[in-house]
This record gives sequence, structure tokens and C-alpha cells, in this order.
Amino acid sequence: MKFDILMVGVGGQGTVLASDIVCDVALSAGYDVKKSEIHGMAQRGGSVVSHVRIGEKIASPVIPVGSVDILVSFERMEFLRYLEYINKNTSLVLNTGMIHPPGTAGGEEEYPEDYVEDNIKKFNNSYMIDAFELAEQALNRKVTSTVVLGKLATLLPFRKKAWEEVISDKVPPKTVEYNLKAFDLGFNA
Repeated sequence: MKFDILMVGVGGQGTVLASDIVCDVALSAGYDVKKSEIHGMAQRGGSVVSHVRIGEKIASPVIPVGSVDILVSFERMEFLRYLEYINKNTSLVLNTGMIHPPGTAGGEEEYPEDYVEDNIKKFNNSYMIDAFELAEQALNRKVTSTVVLGKLATLLPFRKKAWEEVISDKVPPKTVEYNLKAFDLGFNA
């Protein structure tokens, strides 16, 4: 078994924490795991990317171009920056919720909805959820990344209980209840 997972989002969405959780779940199942991340201007809403590689023996933390098994996008448009990493078998887990870039928020430019839709068709399988809406059902929009993790968990061979245990250990204690509810909403979406 091998999984190369590219997790992409906007600074502040929890992309790095989510990738840490994936790594810990895989490690608890006895797999070798390597991770690499790039924060960029993450603290200012910039792009964040984490490479997560899971398998029997992993040599490099960086996923080769054209080799991603699952591309996880925590924002509707963010996956477009990483299309060179996909292949004909890549699956997409996509939060359909939008974070409007400054140009579109001010009205100078339009959100490229048609371009997004055309590129979604390039994926072998697409799993789309409105994680912002589901996070609000969990009573806290800050748990959006955990909703997305719930959907990702349905594509990986790890026990749901393992995910719940790692989430409970990794998130701040006062947010465990919200995060577990968010994970369940994404898992069942």
C-alpha cells in the first residue's frame, strides 16, 4: 500500500494540522510516513501545501510531479496551483467553499468559476463537500479542515476510531467535541 497525498489550502485553514493528523493516523497503523510542507505567506492568507507520503518504506518526503494519489483542497480554487502533480488516477477531495482572493473581493476581478469546473473534470474521482457549511453545523467554522479530513478518511484504509483518537490528541482540549462532530459530518457527507 502506498498513498501520496497533496494537501493544499490558504493560511489559517488548518492545512498543516490536518496533514499532521494524517501522518499520525498512518504511523499508528504501522506505516512509514514522510511529510514536507511549505508555508509561504500562510499567516497572511497565502498558499500552504503539505506533501504526505505513506507506505511500507518511504525514502523522500516530496511527492514527484505527476504522482499524487489524492489531492486535498481546503479551498475551492487552491487545487488549481498544483495540477502538474496529478495523473489520470488522482482523486480530488474538494471543499467547495470559497475564500475570495483580494482581487475578487474588491470586484476588480471575477472568481474563475468556469475554469475551476473545467479542471475538476481532470480527476479520476471527485469528492466535493461544502466544508464551511458543515463546520457551521458543528457550531464552529474553525473546524473546516476537520470536516475535510472526515471525507479524506473515507478514501484511506485506516480505522475511523484511529482518526478520532488522533484528532482528540492533536486539537486543543476545548475544541475536541467540535472537531469530532466536524470529522463525523465530513465522514458521512
